[in-house]
Amino acid sequence: MNNIETTMRTLRLHGMERNWKAMTETRRSHELTLSEGLELLLQAETDDRDERRYERLKQNAGFRYPASIEELNMEASRGIDRGLITNLATGEYLKKGDPVLICGATGCGKSFLASALGHQACAQGYKVAYYNMQKLLLKTKMTRLEGTLHKLLDRLSKTDLLILDDFGLVSLEQQQRLDLMEIIEDRHGRSSTIIASQLPVGSWYDVIGENTVADALLDRLVHRSYRIELKGESLRKKR
Repeated sequence: MNNIETTMRTLRLHGMERNWKAMTETRRSHELTLSEGLELLLQAETDDRDERRYERLKQNAGFRYPASIEELNMEASRGIDRGLITNLATGEYLKKGDPVLICGATGCGKSFLASALGHQACAQGYKVAYYNMQKLLLKTKMTRLEGTLHKLLDRLSKTDLLILDDFGLVSLEQQQRLDLMEIIEDRHGRSSTIIASQLPVGSWYDVIGENTVADALLDRLVHRSYRIELKGESLRKKR
């Protein structure tokens, strides 16, 4: 028995090791056929690896909130289409690389909804990155000075789901427009982007500023996008 546990530990089969210990302690291993026991051990290892991958993806994503689809307030008065959320929860939009645009007033739950969709994507095995828009643009500025901007852009382009929160709080400067354009262009039609903003999509043109860049950005974001416009009082105020 000890040799089996040692071998499992050496091979880093942690799920199998825990399940094997439980089976031997309860003497359940004597009640199972070889194929039944092996099936249980393999399933335990699969579940353990899925859970560890999920935790790793969550940690790397940098979410603003711990959130889940199940925790969302689906009241119709909030402007949430239950059918749309159910569809997004399947992850089909991630396979197609479609954008999701979330708008609404301060405190109405935009960041929580974006975080919930991000957590759901992690649970499905996708790589997610969550950024406050201003902090991301500051990061691009700093990495440009350090000479490592290409590494940041390459990492963002390989992320399955990029979440940009608080878009539109301030108008973009010329270099910021170009950086955002490059980020979105690298992802267009390949990987999904969620953008959360206090401003309606119709006002984004003015925030972006320069006409040519604004046209190009909105063309890549608006078409094929899923739109969610949250309504109602601030949830923070209610709490």
